Amino acid sequence: MSEPQGSEGTTRRLPVIEKDNPGDPGTGPGRSAPAVPDPPPTADGPGHRFWSARRIPAAVVAVLLAVVAGAFLYDIAAVRAGRPGMQWRRSLAEQLARRPLDDTWVLVGAGVTVLLGLWLLVLAVTPGLRAVLPMRQERPDVRAGLHRDAAALVLRDRAMEVAGVQSVRVRAHRRRADVRAVSHFRPLDEVRTDLDTVLAEAVGGLGLVRPPALSVRVRRPGRKG
Repeated sequence: MSEPQGSEGTTRRLPVIEKDNPGDPGTGPGRSAPAVPDPPPTADGPGHRFWSARRIPAAVVAVLLAVVAGAFLYDIAAVRAGRPGMQWRRSLAEQLARRPLDDTWVLVGAGVTVLLGLWLLVLAVTPGLRAVLPMRQERPDVRAGLHRDAAALVLRDRAMEVAGVQSVRVRAHRRRADVRAVSHFRPLDEVRTDLDTVLAEAVGGLGLVRPPALSVRVRRPGRKG
C-alpha cells in the first residue's frame, strides 16, 4: 500500500543523451552527457500510521442527520402551511415538557448521546488502519505500508524453511509477532535457536519503521487418538 505525497520528483531521471554538435567540444560522435545521479535516499520518516477514511461511520452519520433534518424540515413546513404538526413531534415535546431532568429515560438518552459523541471524537482524532504497519520511507514523496497478514505470511514461510519444523502459526500484531511452531524431529532448543536467527533476519527484511518483537515457542506434536 502506498500513499503518494506529491506529484513532483516521483520519476527517476534517466541519463540524458545529447545529439552530436560539431561546435561543442564537449560532445562528439559516440559521446554523451554525464548521467544525472539519483538523489540520495532520505532518512527514515517518522513512521506515523496511515489514516482511515472512515467511510462507513461518516455515511451512517450523514444518513441519520439527513433523515432527522428532513423530518423536522417537513414538519416545520407543514405547520407554516397551516397543517397540524406531526404526531411524533408533539408527543416528543409533551414528554420532554413533563419529565424532569433526573428521570431515568432522560438520563439514559443523555448517556447514549454522550457515548455516541465520544465515539465520533475518538474516530476523528485516531488514525485507524491498525492492520497496516508503516514501512521505512526511502523517498519523501512516497509512503508504504505492509498489512499484518502479509507480514505474518512472510514470517511463516521463512520459519517453515528451518529443519525440523512441521507446522507454524504466526500472528502479527503492531508491536509483537507471536510464532508457534511444531517440531517433529531435532532437539527443541536447536530448532528454537534457528527460528530466532531466521525470524530476526526476516523481520529486519520487512523494512518496517518499528519492527515487531518476536515471541517464539516450539513444541512437539500432540499424540493422535
